[in-house]
Amino acid sequence: MIRSWLITIGLVTTLALVLWCWAATRMLPVSSWPSFPFRTEEMSLEQIILAYGMIPRGVIALVAGAALGLSGAILQTVLRNPIADPTTLGISSGAQLSLVLTTILAPDLLMAGRWPIAMSGAVLAAALVMTAGARRAFAPVTMVVVGMLVALTASAIATAVTLAQGEYLLSLVIWNGGSLVQQDWSGVQALTLVLSLGGAAAALLARPLRVLSLGIEGASGLGLNVAAVRLAGIAVAVALAGAVSAELGLIGFVGLAGPALARSLGARSIPERLVLSTILGALILSVCDGLVLIVAGTSGEMFPTGALTGLIGGPLMIWLLPRLRGSTPPGTEAAEGPAPRRDRPMPLLLTLLAMLLAAAMLLVGIGRVPGGWAILDAQSFADFLPMRLPRLIAAASAGAALATAGAILQRLTGNPLASPEVLGVSGGASLGFAIVVYAFAAPSGAMLYAGTMTGGVIALAVVGAYVFRRDMPTERILLAGIAVSSLASAVLSAMMASGDAKSWTVLAWLSGSSATVLMPGALGLLSVASAIWIAAVAGRRWLAILPLGHGVSAGLSLPLRGARLSLILLAGIATGAATVLVGPLSFVGLMAPHLARRFGLALPGLHVTGAALIGALLMTLADFGARMAGFPYELPLGLFASLIGAPWLFWLIMRGQR
Repeated sequence: MIRSWLITIGLVTTLALVLWCWAATRMLPVSSWPSFPFRTEEMSLEQIILAYGMIPRGVIALVAGAALGLSGAILQTVLRNPIADPTTLGISSGAQLSLVLTTILAPDLLMAGRWPIAMSGAVLAAALVMTAGARRAFAPVTMVVVGMLVALTASAIATAVTLAQGEYLLSLVIWNGGSLVQQDWSGVQALTLVLSLGGAAAALLARPLRVLSLGIEGASGLGLNVAAVRLAGIAVAVALAGAVSAELGLIGFVGLAGPALARSLGARSIPERLVLSTILGALILSVCDGLVLIVAGTSGEMFPTGALTGLIGGPLMIWLLPRLRGSTPPGTEAAEGPAPRRDRPMPLLLTLLAMLLAAAMLLVGIGRVPGGWAILDAQSFADFLPMRLPRLIAAASAGAALATAGAILQRLTGNPLASPEVLGVSGGASLGFAIVVYAFAAPSGAMLYAGTMTGGVIALAVVGAYVFRRDMPTERILLAGIAVSSLASAVLSAMMASGDAKSWTVLAWLSGSSATVLMPGALGLLSVASAIWIAAVAGRRWLAILPLGHGVSAGLSLPLRGARLSLILLAGIATGAATVLVGPLSFVGLMAPHLARRFGLALPGLHVTGAALIGALLMTLADFGARMAGFPYELPLGLFASLIGAPWLFWLIMRGQR
């Protein structure tokens, strides 16, 4: 096993070194490289660029990748979730929101550098998550769900503010992609110090984390303070990932790919995973940056390195998934408490349905005029109804479809991170939309629909292929979806960071809008959402049995492969249809199922139905907010869906079980 590690690390290290040296020698021959210590007064301009640009860039790629790999390994161990990474606790999104708000509202603060601003946002986001987690002894499911809520809300606000200030769009997109460009050694020194301290802390935590991997009961029985160990582990992971975001911007996938690759090489013990994840994280980012440098040498650097990590790591993860040997199961712990079960669910479902219908009727008749708010009279109502009704139906149908897809995936996998976005369909559909926008000067609506649907279908086909592999665990199907989504996001980020004015169109669509939906499309989406809900309710037996594991499913003669494929196809079709018309609003698929659970809808059929109604209600309210808050301009639909649903679910989590 050690030999396989060394061979793999040696090969990847050689590749990273060759790529960097290739780029450096094209800039300056080796014979002309400056000697250390550097003396700028004796150096040419090319030598200064090499000494204070290229060399620190190569070093910081290693340091930042190592920090992200170690952070991801710690989080996956503490949260006992194989798809947890530094984005799980809202760290990167908090840093993004802090920088966006400062850039637009108080740019003078940037004179002191991005570090304190981005770091403060990352720390505040993580502190909010840990405050909620402290109520339940930092239980993994609670931490994951709250972290995703914080991340979604922060990202929605950052996107909305960016769209409102178009002059900052390009610079913010490039920063969000994670640029490794360096002008001196200060960034290397700062991140090296953070990595050194984080590595020392991880070494001290290795033994407690190994005990924690036995489960909360076993660890507590051995005298381990579970809450303290989790808090310490999360604090170290936050510091590592936050420092990278503050210095370089948002670099995704490395924190997920490093630990996954470590497990694929057979790292089973906690110390082995921590060490190997750190090394592999460094090499992944270094190889990605080397490829960016090679491309930049001929055409100029058109996209940041962070946008390329998914482009390399996505296909690599897809190839490695069947070879993974170990896993970190999510688990269920007593600190999280059992899901509440409502004795009489029908009154709640009828109430949700009545709220949805009442909201639809009420919000259609309310509007804003230049003089303020107004209630439409009968004639005005009749005039406005043909314009407002299609988007209302589309928003509600999209919410129901995405919520149904989320409920299916969460029950199928038993994983709180499972959502339509994780399945990869949203990412594929978004990339398909962007390709059509960039490829054609004036694409028609039919062309955009075709491109979006094609991208979603291809992504679903790649993920669905894993269902046919024998005994493929559901967690690896989720990892396949994440790999597809990361690959699509990488290509999309590279396209948007190129500086083309079409980036505005793509970013606006990504934030979600139902403004352009016509009645045929709205009715079509309603039909799809209804059919998916009926099929999900009909498959409630599968949804009840599959989470119990392969053995139980086989013992009850359940067609495991066919059931999984059918349910994943249902979720994929629902996500693709909603994405085509209103954009990738899959966060509704994360929030609505959790809200349904918190309301006591525990049985599969009731859970799916409640999630669909809650998703429809969330999107109906969000559509109204998007239309009215920025009148006469329309704001992103995604912002309002997050701002409505996230605080609601956060309050339910903080309130606890009663």
